Parts: sequence; C-alpha cells; structure tokens
Amino acid sequence: MLQLTGLHHLTAVTAQARANLRFYTDTLGMRLVKRTVNQDDVSAYHLFYADGQASPGSDLTFFDWAHTPREQRGRQSVTRTGLRVDSVASLEWWADRLAAQDVAHSDVAERHGRPTLDLEDFEGQRLSLVVDAAGPAHAWSRSPVPAEHQIRGLGPVTMTIARLEPTERMLTQVMGMAAAGSYPDPASPAHTVHVYRMAGQGAAAELHVAVRPELPFTQPGAGGVHHVAFRVPTFEQHAAWEQHLSQQGVRHSGLIDRFYFRSLYFREPNGVLFELATDGPGFAVDEPQETLGERLALPPFLEPHRARIEAGLKPLA
Repeated sequence: MLQLTGLHHLTAVTAQARANLRFYTDTLGMRLVKRTVNQDDVSAYHLFYADGQASPGSDLTFFDWAHTPREQRGRQSVTRTGLRVDSVASLEWWADRLAAQDVAHSDVAERHGRPTLDLEDFEGQRLSLVVDAAGPAHAWSRSPVPAEHQIRGLGPVTMTIARLEPTERMLTQVMGMAAAGSYPDPASPAHTVHVYRMAGQGAAAELHVAVRPELPFTQPGAGGVHHVAFRVPTFEQHAAWEQHLSQQGVRHSGLIDRFYFRSLYFREPNGVLFELATDGPGFAVDEPQETLGERLALPPFLEPHRARIEAGLKPLA
C-alpha cells in the first residue's frame, strides 16, 4: 500500500529576498541549506531553509518574485505553516524573542491538543510555532537560537477551502490519509478545522483543513504560499504514485527531476497545489554538507547557463 510519510517541504512567495534571508536565518534561526533558482523561472531565487542537516520535512522554501504584490487573503490556499519546537519552555523563550524583535505574534494557546504560538513575518506570511517533540532533532551549530529552542521542522500545515467533501475524498481515498479529529477554527470559532494524518510521526505528518466558504478566493502574492509537498521515501514508490494518480483519474504533471528530489504535482479538488517529493537524493548531492547554502547551486542542466543566471540575480548579502 502506498503511504505518504509526512510533510516534505512548503514553498511560499517573497518579494524581498534579502529581508527574507535575514528573517528566517537571523530571527528564526533556520539554516539556509540551498541557494538556488526557480527551475521554471531562473530570474528568481529559490531559497531553502531547514534544520542543521537539511532533513526532508524541515524545508521551508521561498520563490523570490520581486515585483509581485502582497497576497490578498482568502480561501483555496494554504493559510498557515506550522514549525515544530521542543517544549512549552521553548514557546515562552520564543515569545520573548519575537517581542524583542517587534515580530507580530499571539499569546500561547492550545490547538488540537498542542501548545501553539502564531506569528507573521514582515510580509504577513502566517506561521505557528507548535510544541511537538516527536522524531529526531538536528540543531544547527551556527544558529543564533540555542539548540534546545531551534525549529525542528514543519508541521502541521493548514489549508482553507470552500467545500470539504471532495477534498476529503482526495485525501483519504486517493492519498491514503486518515481523518484524525477536528477543532474550532481559531480565526472563526463557528467554523471547523479538520485534521488528516499521514504515516509519519506527530504534527510533521498532519494536514489541517479549514472550511470557510464565506471567504473570497485568495489572490496569490508575497506573504502567501505557492504549494505544499508531501514525503515519498523512494524513487520506486514515487513512480508508483504517478501510476496510482493516473489510475484514479487525477491530472498531474508527470515525474519531474528537480535534481535534489523528484517531484509530481497536482491540484486537489478545491484548487490547492500539492506536490509529492522524494526524500532523496538531498541537498548534499552537489555541495558539502558543512557549506550548504553558501554559494549559488545550480542543477546540472542549468550549470552551462551560470554566468547568465548570476548576472540576472541581485546579491543576497
């Protein structure tokens, strides 16, 4: 039986790459593990932030589209990204740090049984720090955040849609997720957030689905999310997923080799873009683990165009 093992990465949009780099490395203490370009638009950076080992499931990534306007919030999109931390003590530490750096954030509250602190980056990207110590942690030795308070990885991710039933069929009957309860929507307690679980551990293997039909459609832009990706352990299983989606009548991109992982894209019935991504080969395939993210990395098919690509990018430092 095919099973997804959790969240692989989430890709969002920024219009300010330099400020984005400062916020996610200096303020949030994540490691820049890959400095590359959008393979479909090489004029734009694609920045990957993760844990100390660039583990699958810890990647928060950004396309840098400098001239895009701010997102207009609504439904049919991913609306909040969870980032896991070790303990309530970590949340208290983070509340102090965010306040000292003038980062908008909420009080600590319980959500689906887990203490949670909401925050937004400088473009309005909606994030949550969630207490969940399941699974291994890989601290980054050069982070400005102490190891015991560092972000462990993704989870859960929340999407907001108009109609639950078709999406639930996709998640449970096609993608093999299991319904795992619900809770009142913090933004509108009269509405419900439904929880779906994959085969992995804890919040790193959860997708939360808010149902808000009264909201307008999201207008994509900076501070919004482009897509969410789910983990597939092997190339063989990835190929099987392509066949499975075709058999289920799901239109998809076909297999795409992103060099650092292989991808398969499709939209769920409410229009949110999903990706299935392999755990390997990983970000150390073309640069040493100890120096990940320190130079512009290009996959082999773009390497012959390095001079032209570099000329079109603004320096991040």
